[in-house]
Amino acid sequence: MHGEYKVPGGKLVVADVELDAAGDTIDRVVISGDFFLEPAEAILDITRALHGLAATATVAELAAAAKRAAGDATFIGFTPEAVGIAVRRALGHATSWHDHTFDVIHDVPRDPYMQMSLDEVLSEEVAAGRRGPTLRVWEWGSNAVIIGSFQSWRNEVDDEGAAKHGMTVVRRVSGGGAMFVQPGNTITYSLHVPTSLVEGLSFEQSYAFLDDWVLGALRELGIEATYVPINDIASPAGKIAGAAQKRYAAGAVLHHVTMAYDIDADAMLEVLRIGREKLSDKGTKSANKRVDPLRSQTGMERADVIASFLDHFRGRYATQPGAVTEAEIEAARERIESKFATEEWLKLVP
Repeated sequence: MHGEYKVPGGKLVVADVELDAAGDTIDRVVISGDFFLEPAEAILDITRALHGLAATATVAELAAAAKRAAGDATFIGFTPEAVGIAVRRALGHATSWHDHTFDVIHDVPRDPYMQMSLDEVLSEEVAAGRRGPTLRVWEWGSNAVIIGSFQSWRNEVDDEGAAKHGMTVVRRVSGGGAMFVQPGNTITYSLHVPTSLVEGLSFEQSYAFLDDWVLGALRELGIEATYVPINDIASPAGKIAGAAQKRYAAGAVLHHVTMAYDIDADAMLEVLRIGREKLSDKGTKSANKRVDPLRSQTGMERADVIASFLDHFRGRYATQPGAVTEAEIEAARERIESKFATEEWLKLVP
């Protein structure tokens, strides 16, 4: 069994694993990759330590064994945990990016309720096997505030400010913070992938893993982008984007990201209550000090930034052109009526 794990910002770790005849314990394991380890002989100690462990061993148990065996050895570009993830991905029959062909959709403008609903419907379609892994770039039909599934409406949103700026307030299925969206100033995308792609990864690890491609795309544009735990993408000039994630028990992961291409900071502070608190807490007077838009960092038109992102994704993984189907749109309309536009959902946390 073969498993791979590319450490975000680091090196590739590969695990080739054989089990005993009963399939209960690790009989043989080879760890390889483009990482560095000093002294090099420590790799033999690590593989010996993994021999005999249970086939059901967790990432934490595998990493602990690797760490104990390595002693004072220096890991460069990877960690004992990365070893555990690679082995667990082999044992758990995890898939890699290159095991899939991704539908790539640059969607038409849609209203905020439809965007929330489509995110859930497409994820359920992936879980059911009716849709393959999908990258969807959104286009917004109107201004919106998207609050996280556990956020309080009244604590996050100034209703007068939202009305003044024509904001539709919606609640998404994932956690995290509120997002302020103006169609021409925002870039949003969703990844809908099978759970097997993040097998063995914690929530925090999967954020970095699923965002790694867009960090590469940003670097191609000259932005030294980095992942900032738990769910931010930033550059030396400031925060660029926020990510959120939902794992569906049926077998899919929804990972969506909203990026600031440009920003009307004054309007944002009139609409988001918590935004004011975050600024005062940081001793910062301007929201532009916290969120630095892609426009100022690239000098590119929004459409060109999106095109560059999609070119990078297509160059990195197997893709095919995709589209949202009529059946999915109809299912999303029904879900709006039954969930996303209801008072019960919108005021889930008053």
